[in-house]
Amino acid sequence: MAEKIKTRAEDYSQWYLDIIKHANLADNSDVRGCMVIKPHGYAIWEKMQRGLDRLFKDTGHVNAYFPLFIPKRFLEKEAEHVEGFAKECAIVTHHRLIPKPGGKGLMPDPKAELSDDEQLVIRPTSETIIWNTYKNWIQSYRDLPLLINQWCNVVRWEMRTRLFLRTAEFLWQEGHTAHATQKEAEEEAHRMLEVYRTFAEDWMAMPVLTGPKSDGQKFPGAIYTLCIEAMMQDHRALQAGTSHFLGQNFAKAFDVKFQSAEGKLEYAWATSWGVSTRLVGGLIMTHSDDQGLVLPPRLAPIHVAIVPIFKKPEEKVAVLKAANELAAGIRAIPLGDWLNYDPIVVKVDDREQYQPGYKFNEWELRGVPVRVELGPKDIEKNACVLARRDVPGKEGKEMGVPLAGAPTRIIEILKSMQTSLFEKAKKMRDAYSYEVNRWDEFKQKIEEPGGFLWAHWDGTRATEDRIAAETKATIRCIPFNRPQEKGKCILTGEPSEGRVVFAKAY
Repeated sequence: MAEKIKTRAEDYSQWYLDIIKHANLADNSDVRGCMVIKPHGYAIWEKMQRGLDRLFKDTGHVNAYFPLFIPKRFLEKEAEHVEGFAKECAIVTHHRLIPKPGGKGLMPDPKAELSDDEQLVIRPTSETIIWNTYKNWIQSYRDLPLLINQWCNVVRWEMRTRLFLRTAEFLWQEGHTAHATQKEAEEEAHRMLEVYRTFAEDWMAMPVLTGPKSDGQKFPGAIYTLCIEAMMQDHRALQAGTSHFLGQNFAKAFDVKFQSAEGKLEYAWATSWGVSTRLVGGLIMTHSDDQGLVLPPRLAPIHVAIVPIFKKPEEKVAVLKAANELAAGIRAIPLGDWLNYDPIVVKVDDREQYQPGYKFNEWELRGVPVRVELGPKDIEKNACVLARRDVPGKEGKEMGVPLAGAPTRIIEILKSMQTSLFEKAKKMRDAYSYEVNRWDEFKQKIEEPGGFLWAHWDGTRATEDRIAAETKATIRCIPFNRPQEKGKCILTGEPSEGRVVFAKAY
């Protein structure tokens, strides 16, 4: 903990990695491109899971689980899908190992090689295995809609990795739904995008743009992809979640037909949608500061850390008694739906091997929203000191808060902090969002200061690719709320139906 965190201004990329290290969120693994998620990092993911899972179930979805291994021949059935994922697939070609000649080490047994038909891809996404299964589950319109989600891991063979944001293996949820009509499927794709927007803004305190992706950025195999797009503190974009309308592509590839109410055989209509542990990276980069991790209270594994301060044995007894009574008082306040019916978590840090200053620093690094300082002089006054994590230094401290009223005040701080973090992030995003009308201005602004550039685009893939090649900026979103404004493409001068959002992205 003694090693100093790089500041955002010094080295933003290293700052991000330092936050993960010092907040004890994750480690790099000896497996290339994979990470070990440590207990504090996994606790944040568990909070995300619980919040999202409730939102899924509130919209009628249920959880299931499908195999990690997918027959290679399944991926070959949907041409656009396989083309999009082929370069990222890890594949199982043998089913047994034997000792190497000479007895040192192991090697695949040549006699255990799988035939081309038997080879298995390790799940990069599950559309193919799930739609092959749905063929057995769907016979009639009475079987629809089928609203399934699964929580699992996936593997995509990334060459350049970064903890949480891009790893060869990551955790996620993937929803896969089947519908009787195109209208129902499209409504589902939009409904789930709204679920993601709600979670991002109300739970993560992370403002997002919503809208479709361009054809160049859509999911392989989709008719169209909808997204939530956030801005990080370095003004780069983060694709935080996607919802796809798949049409009948996978139903036709796997022959999933149902008998309609009119007695006709029809192909089912499909959606898929997902978010991953990338959200943890987004949470870090949206809110954290140069002192460490900052967590919105609704996703904090620990909400309050009480640090008892004492030197003498007789002080210890009185201070710990008061600390535990305060903790019990905080825990007794029901927060219900605001915390997804989870209990409020209070930690009394009674470790004697560390000085109070060390503890203050540790809880600050780990992003605990509220810290309570409680010593003998405070007890004499029946009071304590409260420090809120999102306002560092003296400005974030409240001195002399009466112990009797401290639990209520702490809850007020938690709710205020949740709102303040969202407003602060939105203010930053809006400050670095620009309408750009000239190509030279576009190229200058995308480099410095960066951000979201609202610019006209002629709607062609060729122009999108040229802009990306020259500036490394891609179309992040075609926002639903964009103004109805025709114009001329920023690069070609050809007619444009409206502005889209360009940015450099993670």
